[in-house]
Amino acid sequence: MAFVNLKNKEVQAKIIYYGPGRGGKTTNLEYIFSKFRQRIKSDMVSIKTHGDRTLFFDFLPFDIGKIMGYDVRIQLYTVPGQIKYNATRRLVLKGVDGVVFVADSQLNQRKKNLLSLKNLQENLAIYKKSIFKIPLVLQYNKRDLENEGVQIMSLEQMEKDLNSQLKVPSFGGSAVSGENVIPTLKRIISLTMTSLQKTLR
Repeated sequence: MAFVNLKNKEVQAKIIYYGPGRGGKTTNLEYIFSKFRQRIKSDMVSIKTHGDRTLFFDFLPFDIGKIMGYDVRIQLYTVPGQIKYNATRRLVLKGVDGVVFVADSQLNQRKKNLLSLKNLQENLAIYKKSIFKIPLVLQYNKRDLENEGVQIMSLEQMEKDLNSQLKVPSFGGSAVSGENVIPTLKRIISLTMTSLQKTLR
């Protein structure tokens, strides 16, 4: 749930990048951080766990309007991708307002995508949140690997696997080249703003 700072007249919204290990969550945040450095109010904080890490920073996005006259500050987080860090994932998910699910387009990662999405659903349920109701955007990352001869799934296959029931906005992209990183971010901010305006009325 968004935090309302009465003193600073700010609404702080929490958006989390979720998905399988090494799927591109961290690379997404690093790209956003480099693009919007002048708008970011904090350093990128990296909390290292063995072999994985959680990243965090917050910033005031461009011209996204106000909620009830309050400025909106977005806090972006990633969760550790590996299953063994599920307790950390749950902790990071607390108070989440919107989620970007970063799926790995490589064919050999298909099962990991499905398990990670199911894990997201289960962890949201702990906080009495539904994956069908929370603002959610899917990003099918690593599309650029096809140019290197890596076997990747078609967008149609990924939609069928991950989005046939959810029916949420989705983007094919590449966090390395930046393809669709910012459109993904803008879409989740837009959905989160709409959701918060309904909740905070």
